[in-house]
Amino acid sequence: MDFLISREDLHECRFQEDDAPVPGEGQALLSVDRFGLTANNVTYAAFGEAMSYWSFFPGPDGWGRMPVWGFAEVLESRAEGLDEGTRFYGYLPPSSELLVTPQRVGRHGFTEASPHRAQLPAAYNGYVRTDADPAYDPAREDQQMLLRPLFFTSWLIDDFLRDSEMFSAATVVLSSASSKTASGLAFLLSRDGGVDVVGLSSPRGAEYARSIGVYDAVLTYEELGDLPAGRAVYVDMSGDAEVRAAVHARYGAELAHSAVVGATHHDRMGAVPDELPGPRPTFFFAPDRVAKRGADWGREELERRLAAAWEPYVKWTDGWLEVIHEQGPDALRATYLDLLDGRIDPSRAHVLSLPR
Repeated sequence: MDFLISREDLHECRFQEDDAPVPGEGQALLSVDRFGLTANNVTYAAFGEAMSYWSFFPGPDGWGRMPVWGFAEVLESRAEGLDEGTRFYGYLPPSSELLVTPQRVGRHGFTEASPHRAQLPAAYNGYVRTDADPAYDPAREDQQMLLRPLFFTSWLIDDFLRDSEMFSAATVVLSSASSKTASGLAFLLSRDGGVDVVGLSSPRGAEYARSIGVYDAVLTYEELGDLPAGRAVYVDMSGDAEVRAAVHARYGAELAHSAVVGATHHDRMGAVPDELPGPRPTFFFAPDRVAKRGADWGREELERRLAAAWEPYVKWTDGWLEVIHEQGPDALRATYLDLLDGRIDPSRAHVLSLPR
């Protein structure tokens, strides 16, 4: 079973049932167990064409399979070194099975080497064995599916900002402050100190963002005029063109850097006008940062540093995260549409599965 989304209209979605694929020589069939669904997945769909997210798991003409993060087990293997029953964490389609062509199979996992993924970012093509993952805790699988991809992005942005000495800014402004990527970044920035962290949100989201205790201030989008003066960095999680224009207008030449990360307001994205004050917005592409730090530190050191940051973060989320477990196509469709239209409480997150 596959959950398919129209590439022309993200509100149009359907399910397709076919026989499970049969692995050929050198291939393996993964049985998708469970996966998380958050606003991050909606961002994958919103940027599906521009950032090639639809290319990871191709669908029928005009349709796409939105990437998710979750756990899968080897159902059938004709790939050397890949045993049936082995459990992996990685990038998956919202489907019941996934056919892969494993390469570089080792004690940590494997790299998916199907031809259609050869030119796609390597950071999304690795599948990690749960018994070799330094951050894996069987009691924390929900948090790993729901939060680890988002926290990894938060951690990479934090690393980028600190590597850039915060662009000599005193304030970091985060839009969509109630989103999990924004709050994860705020958590990291607040722990290390050195800058004031200001969140922007809707009135409902602002109340929640204030309650989690990682922002120095939270303003609604109607209160942009109250943003603190001085040199600032803007990290845009919303993609909202009007908010971006207002933040740039507020700071002008004092805006040291403008990073585009997500699109929680995917319906309000717009082109960047030539006359936008301040620096040109720059898309922060997490796989590029992964590649840099992998080259700088090596894979094992990168994973060790991430695991060290992940542990205190995931304990912090125990205080506010409610995980909803649901099964079946109706639940998946309803959750996806609620996320697409912004109807999900930011303190909740969903773990889903399809019939296998």
